[in-house]
Amino acid sequence: MADYGFDTLAIHAGAQPDPATGARATPIYQTTSFVFEDADHAAALFNLQVFGNIYSRIMNPTNAVLEERVAALEGGRSGLAVASGHAAQLIALHTLMQPGAEIVAARQLYGGSINQFSQGFAKFDWHVKWADGRDPESFRGALSDKTRAVFIESIANPGGIVTDIEAIAAIAHSAGVPLIVDSTFATPYLIRPIEWGADIVVHSATKFLGGHGNSICGVIVDSGKFNWGGGKFPSLSEPCPSYHGMRLWETFGDLAYAIACRVLGLRDLGPALSPMNAFLVIQGIETLPLRMQRHCDNALAVAHWLKRHPKVAWVNYAGLEDDACYGLHRTYCPKGAGSVFTFGLTGGYDAGVKLVNSVTLFSHLANVGDVRSLIIHPASTTHRQLEPEQRALAGAGDDVVRLSIGLETVDDIIADLDQALAA
Repeated sequence: MADYGFDTLAIHAGAQPDPATGARATPIYQTTSFVFEDADHAAALFNLQVFGNIYSRIMNPTNAVLEERVAALEGGRSGLAVASGHAAQLIALHTLMQPGAEIVAARQLYGGSINQFSQGFAKFDWHVKWADGRDPESFRGALSDKTRAVFIESIANPGGIVTDIEAIAAIAHSAGVPLIVDSTFATPYLIRPIEWGADIVVHSATKFLGGHGNSICGVIVDSGKFNWGGGKFPSLSEPCPSYHGMRLWETFGDLAYAIACRVLGLRDLGPALSPMNAFLVIQGIETLPLRMQRHCDNALAVAHWLKRHPKVAWVNYAGLEDDACYGLHRTYCPKGAGSVFTFGLTGGYDAGVKLVNSVTLFSHLANVGDVRSLIIHPASTTHRQLEPEQRALAGAGDDVVRLSIGLETVDDIIADLDQALAA
């Protein structure tokens, strides 16, 4: 469906009327496993000689629609849906890493990702070197012969920094490693990282792709463009013990990475997505273009209003003309700078806590990308596990409040902030 427009792909990509019943909406294939045609068919499936369904931990027809749809929206070769955004990061990197290997990552990441990279991955003997997402050259200085991937967010959480994807992709490729972009905040409606040189895109589809705060989901999209044969990625280029010495890169070419994520990562580590959650995210994606534009329009109006408020010390939103990321916003995401941004209160930490306790329309919770407007004080919640210096570097200092602007009438959103700031 490559010739169709974005809005059409959001509704139709990957889906056909159900051949058995004619159902127009994608059915929920709520089954653990699938019947084989005969013993030869079963053997061919397990040997990767043919593609098909075996067990819903590895592949499911409902999930397959979601995978194809997000891959089409991103302009990628193939996709894989998993249980959460964190699971997407785990599986995406598991395919590339070995004990002792390194990731170079922007320090401007979601606090949970910082913890996953620095603490959880350390148990695999994977190591991370931090770079400054605002300075592409800092990534070059962090590269070594142990580097196996560079990892950034397209629009960083929570600070809303728009990252220079093209420049960082060039630096990663100069070292012979792929660039992985978490594009959760942007979605393919605002930024398609593959067009700017990214090799792999991951999403927490829990957020804007699903859009309604009702399902946990992660997605990996492979561009199909990276050359995995350079010797740094033996899971792809060397004989695979799980499949009788098959070399995945040699056998599957531009599908090799996505297949490895599925049959080596998802199969063995097991963070499978339920078909019900896949169905809910599919439904959400159908309205993605309409929702994202309203999110961006509302966010810009709220940012302008906060900028003028006497109790607000600063507003960090790339859509504001005096913001340091405004130029990158106009280059990478001219339709809007996203829904999520931060601002600082003159009263610091205590004022942030009081503000989140005073809102009525906003929901105080640890999520973004909902149709509802959401608020959180990162220093006391999502980034609480970090040291003060780490929080500040991640854009989550003591005075920071993060907003995820929803789809309500914008005057009502502003009125709620106004009364809460007064309180």
